[in-house]
Amino acid sequence: MKKLIIISLCSLFAGTALAAGNPCGKEQLTDSPTAMITRPANYKPAVGDAGLGKKLWMDTKLSTNGMSCNACHANHGAFQASFAKPYPHKVQMAQDRLGLKLVHLDEMIQGCMVMPMAAKPLPWDSKELAALVAYTQTLQKTFRPGTAMPGNPCAMKPANPCEMKAANPCARK
Repeated sequence: MKKLIIISLCSLFAGTALAAGNPCGKEQLTDSPTAMITRPANYKPAVGDAGLGKKLWMDTKLSTNGMSCNACHANHGAFQASFAKPYPHKVQMAQDRLGLKLVHLDEMIQGCMVMPMAAKPLPWDSKELAALVAYTQTLQKTFRPGTAMPGNPCAMKPANPCEMKAANPCARK
């Protein structure tokens, strides 16, 4: 039942984004998603405010399609058993969609920004990224493998809604 609800939510959010106008008219990401979410050289993670992170976790304004972190991960939903392990570790969505064998938590947050949420990654030195990492770490402490829904239904949605079409209508002039 929970899986059906999350799949419905993801479909609803995707439909809302498509109905809001031409999604192809929005600024498209030109960099490789893998490059955008990979930690920059000499990067040192900042300590974040978990309280701010909790607010951002629910904030649909971070995305371009009306999703929030909570859309896929409410009540530990869509976290795999590996979420209980220390980072960096394997995350199936990052491996399947980006070819990354291991990711740090901040990289996975950036991946969610780019993929399901269809937005630009957060600046690496931002208080928002540090806050989301801090809040996600609090969720990780209470996560128990086997209690969350299997799979990530939101990961099946392409970041670019034009990819869902056999031909890209944005390419036509």
